[in-house]
Order: sequence, then structure tokens, then C-alpha cells
Amino acid sequence: MTLWVFGYGSLLWNPGFQPQAQVVARLEGWHRSFCMRSIHHRGTPQAPGLVLALDAAPQSVCSGVAFEVRSGEEAQVMAYLRDRELVSSAYLEQVLPLHLQDGRQVQAVCYVIDPLHVQYCGGLPLDEQAQIIASAIGGRGPNAEYLHNTVAHLQQLGIHDPDLAWLDQQVRNLCG
Repeated sequence: MTLWVFGYGSLLWNPGFQPQAQVVARLEGWHRSFCMRSIHHRGTPQAPGLVLALDAAPQSVCSGVAFEVRSGEEAQVMAYLRDRELVSSAYLEQVLPLHLQDGRQVQAVCYVIDPLHVQYCGGLPLDEQAQIIASAIGGRGPNAEYLHNTVAHLQQLGIHDPDLAWLDQQVRNLCG
């Protein structure tokens, strides 16, 4: 069986593996949101940043990329993704149905937020998100860089996310 992985944030621009194929895809019932405090990659325990997660929202749709994992590399890719994405247990690994742009439907590994986890912060106002993102820095660099890279790659794919576009401009203003 083919392994698919859904990218909606940093996986878009840094999947960490060489996919067999990648296709624009939609995940229904979830939205991309800066709803996870980052204490490792884009912030610290003392000054958490924010990273994207899939937050359950029954009427929403999240567009991103479905990555097809090369045959024979499934175990290696899953070990890598689990090490990267499950570092603090704030994400839950789920297999969910994706609708590919070419009309196919596949089951894909998705990393969704655990709304009961201490790092969950859904519902923060956008202006507060912008303030946090503009100032936070973690082990993988500035939080603003994470936002800008994600927005740039969404634009390259023809995916418009109004909240992220607003945040991108606001953080650029705040950072000068």
C-alpha cells in the first residue's frame, strides 16, 4: 500500500525526505492554524513561538500537499517524521482522507493538534499571533522565517490562506 503524508506547514518547504510525487490536496474538517506553542523549534520554554497545526473545524478545508513516499522508504520516512513531529506530544498522528487535485482520494498520515495538550493555544487573536511570531526564536531559527517560508510556498502552489497572508504582512511590518 502506498504511504502518503500531508504537508500544510513546514513540510511544504522542508519535508525532510525525497517524495516519489507530490500533489496539491485538500483535507476536509480541519483548518491550518497557529494554535501550537513552540518550545523547541521556533521558540523556547521561556519565550514560546507559534507553529502551525491542523485544528479540528467541521466546516473547514485545509489545502496543502500530499507527498507520496517512495516504495521501500516507508519505515525510514515514518521514523524521521515521528522524531520531528512528535517531539513534545502536542501533535497526534492520524491517517485521514485527502482529496487530491487530480481527483483521487487517498489516506494520508496527518499531524493534528491535541486540543488537550498544554501547548495548544487555539483561538488566539491574529494580532497577538503576529506579536509572538515577530519576536520568537527557537532551535530551528526565527518564528518569522517559518511563517514567511510557509506563505511563500503556499503562494507558489496557488493556495491562498487569508489569515496567513495577513500575518505575513503584519509580521514583516513589526520586524521592520
